[in-house]
Amino acid sequence: MSDRPLRLGFPVKVMGRPGLKSNDTRRWRQNPHLRTSLEYLDAIFDYIVQMGIDMYRMSSDLAPYATHPDMPQFHDMVAESDAELAALGRRARELDIRLSFHPSQFVLLNSPDPSLTAKSIWDLASQAEMLDRMGMGPEGVLVTHVGGVYGDREESRARWIKGYEQCPDHVRRRLVLENDDIRFSAADVLWIHERCGVPLIFDYQHHWCLNPEGLALRPTLERVLRSWPEGVRPKIHFSSPRTEMREIKRKVTDKEREAAKSASPRKGALTRGVVKPTSRIKTVLLPPVWTGHADFTNPFEFATFMREAEGLEFDVMLEAKTKDLSLLRLRSDLSRYAPDVAARFGAGPAGAAVLAEEMLDQGMEAETVGDEDG
Repeated sequence: MSDRPLRLGFPVKVMGRPGLKSNDTRRWRQNPHLRTSLEYLDAIFDYIVQMGIDMYRMSSDLAPYATHPDMPQFHDMVAESDAELAALGRRARELDIRLSFHPSQFVLLNSPDPSLTAKSIWDLASQAEMLDRMGMGPEGVLVTHVGGVYGDREESRARWIKGYEQCPDHVRRRLVLENDDIRFSAADVLWIHERCGVPLIFDYQHHWCLNPEGLALRPTLERVLRSWPEGVRPKIHFSSPRTEMREIKRKVTDKEREAAKSASPRKGALTRGVVKPTSRIKTVLLPPVWTGHADFTNPFEFATFMREAEGLEFDVMLEAKTKDLSLLRLRSDLSRYAPDVAARFGAGPAGAAVLAEEMLDQGMEAETVGDEDG
């Protein structure tokens, strides 16, 4: 076991300090560049160091258009940014910040379309190259999913292995595979690992949402952690499910408009607002979908999980909608409700906890993001 405390990390978007951008979002006509994204990333480092955070997932759009097949003018930007990548990577190593990428849902190594698989490998190669030029160690990984089922689960799993074997060495050194919540379970990714050796990511919420094999949590977590190379600390993903009602916009039917002329709304109807004879759209309230990520991490759920994982070593990427704010709140909550768990993650710099509480108490606005980055 390492003496280093376990890390808590968050993905991409900074919510706790307005104005911090995660990547250059300018459109192609304005000539966006990786160098600009790296300046933004350097500012994010300033913030997370102040807040005592030492694990961060970078945007998969860090190098804009770098692999766009119709825009060759952007294809050399990673090589052009070698000095800047090296400098920022050196800073990350000095600060002991663990960095990673989570390529988008469009990166599919098991696609039946060979051209899509080739484009996916290009995307992975570009992001692996950035980590290499930054000088990041083997903890700097690329997280991906198996992909689509395409009507044949077994064939799709086997095709992922073929896609993995087509990846260049610098990609295979960094690629890790995660269980998902609707297609490929922990048992599926373990099956793939046993045949090609790819390290695995255990996603806690996904395991609850998709576990048809009925695998027990602790033994499954142990098997996933053992998939990592010796001497490289694994990481996992943790999130809590959304529990609030979902607001869905739907068209009002002619039948509903006609009924509104002669009847008052039903008491207790799960519709926000009254449907009038002139209404075109209504807001319907629906129960939660358990695959959705909550805004914040439930501290009691997290503490229960960490106690079940006692004695195991791994870093934790928190995938809550409020990003860094959720991390700061969880850290504060653990200190109050589960100090034994808080101790495993060490203590932040002086003043960080107080500043975090002040930020959270101000009720900062949180913009939700729902892509593979976050």
